[in-house]
Amino acid sequence: MRQDDAQQVRARIAELERDLMATTPQGRHRRFEAGHELRNAKFRLECLEECIAGISERGAR
Repeated sequence: MRQDDAQQVRARIAELERDLMATTPQGRHRRFEAGHELRNAKFRLECLEECIAGISERGAR
């Protein structure tokens, strides 16, 4: 389940990064929101990956 969550967050991060690099004009407020969401998604992904690593370590014992 956590791996599915992590995959969804990775997909959202990729989407946000594409949006921020796109040449289409975005309002300053929208870029700010996308940047904020991107930072939150990266933090969530880091937490999920730590959780997955902890589960994997316990399963290897």
